[in-house]
Amino acid sequence: MKNDPNSGGVKIPPAVQQQVKQRVLDYAAANYAGKYTRLELRFRSQFCYIDAYKEPDCPPDFPPKDFPVSREEYLERMRNSPIHLCRLRYFGDAESWSLGFYTYSNEKYELCMFKNGSFYGTPEQAFAISAMYLQ
Repeated sequence: MKNDPNSGGVKIPPAVQQQVKQRVLDYAAANYAGKYTRLELRFRSQFCYIDAYKEPDCPPDFPPKDFPVSREEYLERMRNSPIHLCRLRYFGDAESWSLGFYTYSNEKYELCMFKNGSFYGTPEQAFAISAMYLQ
């Protein structure tokens, strides 16, 4: 029987962390190449957080004269600002995680269903859902 997809979970073992990190990186490289400059996966207890970094879009006439930082400073700050994609919750099965989609409107992770109508899915499926932020 599954746990509540929005609470609990078990600590992610180091071997599973390595496996999931490689799976997500491989999936992203195969399906989203060019949409990000780098991905960062962080693990904390039962959670896996996935963030992306992108080259910022910046018009040639930016910034205006009264902007508090230079164009180069702005671009560097934006290149190093993560785009929070999602948080996975581990329940002991590397093929069945729950998904917390990062909502910028509320600035928190919200429980999200997978495309199959379930609250459980693979890390690759979770990445595909949250990759909407990479468009």
